[in-house]
Amino acid sequence: MIPVRCFTCGKVISSAWMEYKKRTELEDPAKVMDDLGIERYCCRRMLLTHVELVDAFSPYY
Repeated sequence: MIPVRCFTCGKVISSAWMEYKKRTELEDPAKVMDDLGIERYCCRRMLLTHVELVDAFSPYY
């Protein structure tokens, strides 16, 4: 689960996650983040380093 806000600056980043995830399969992540308005390096870090682990640790299928 992506955090709702950036840990450093507090900007809401969760709203951009699905679009980012979908578009990065076809495009460069830097260009996608620029288009989505994610310009601060702290917010970019939140998207670049996020790993989806919910499915792996969820005991309920």
